[in-house]
Amino acid sequence: MPGRKRDKSFSLPTISQVAAEAQVSAATVSRAFSHPELLNRKTVELVRSVAKRLGYVPNHAARALSTGRAGNIALIVPDITNPFFAALMRGGQAAARERGYATFIGDSDETPELEDMLLTKLSAQVEGFIIASSRLRGSRITELAHRRPCVLVNRDIPNLPRLLVDSGPSYSQAVEHLASLGHRSIAYIAGPSFSWSDRQRYGAVTKTASALGIKIVRVPTSRPSFEAGQACVDELLRTQASAALAFDDVMAQGIMAGLGARGLSVPHDLSIVGCDGILAPTLYPPLTSIETHCAQAGKQAVEILLAALEGGNLPSRRISLATGLVVRATTAPPPDGLPASAPGKSRRPGHIRTATTLE
Repeated sequence: MPGRKRDKSFSLPTISQVAAEAQVSAATVSRAFSHPELLNRKTVELVRSVAKRLGYVPNHAARALSTGRAGNIALIVPDITNPFFAALMRGGQAAARERGYATFIGDSDETPELEDMLLTKLSAQVEGFIIASSRLRGSRITELAHRRPCVLVNRDIPNLPRLLVDSGPSYSQAVEHLASLGHRSIAYIAGPSFSWSDRQRYGAVTKTASALGIKIVRVPTSRPSFEAGQACVDELLRTQASAALAFDDVMAQGIMAGLGARGLSVPHDLSIVGCDGILAPTLYPPLTSIETHCAQAGKQAVEILLAALEGGNLPSRRISLATGLVVRATTAPPPDGLPASAPGKSRRPGHIRTATTLE
């Protein structure tokens, strides 16, 4: 009602109140949230503990007006439902939250045009970007990086900071593992044709297979999804391959479901290897997969971006993150073959029970 006094009991605590309660300056309270690395750990813990007890929330809008910094970053991914990107986002968001930053999430739906729109529109609201598995042209990414600092994940563009999950060597290990079981024909279930990861993986697979005398058949798909994995099963069976290397765990899960719908089982009728290692232990049978440590990639990418935002320099670094093959229960000798290491003996489906990391 007009003229009615505002109930002060509902007013939010101020930075001055936090400072008085913690017996520090207001500037120290501000630094505890915006630049904690400038203070000792005990001071940061004290200030944040008092702030939490009083219900104080840093006013990023006010900080943006006074400093030109919004305290926001954005993480753009091609498919928010994919477990790899979900884990990457959680790792990145946790790292940003620890430093007092909010994270905007953008899903480009595997569409370069939508990715471009997200980067263009969000650039007015954020201080920098983490761009994962970008589907844009390299020249366009470089152009956008001149507007706002960017750190790339799984996209190798010179002169830009990037973290590359190096799964190629592990796909080579997967080919060697299947060859040791007696497989001579392997299908590669491809990811997006414009994906950096897909090129790395397929290149490693074909090179290793050629050295071992293994036949590789590439099976294209529409996008890395459960549905695409299901949809490719008929073409996979036409290749007469005895094993399949899937672009990721989600596609491998779709393939397993498609095989089951046709009365076929894994690994008795077909061995399969996935990638990411997130869904793998929860599937039945547990999936042989390549562990990619995606949450760590998200965390590290954010740390690089924030260090640049707070220090004013974004180094052009190329960081490679190692992966490893974890053998579970979806790989076994082919139906009419025997494991090379044990002539005269056969192996029943699901014989492998304990995960073994080959790194």
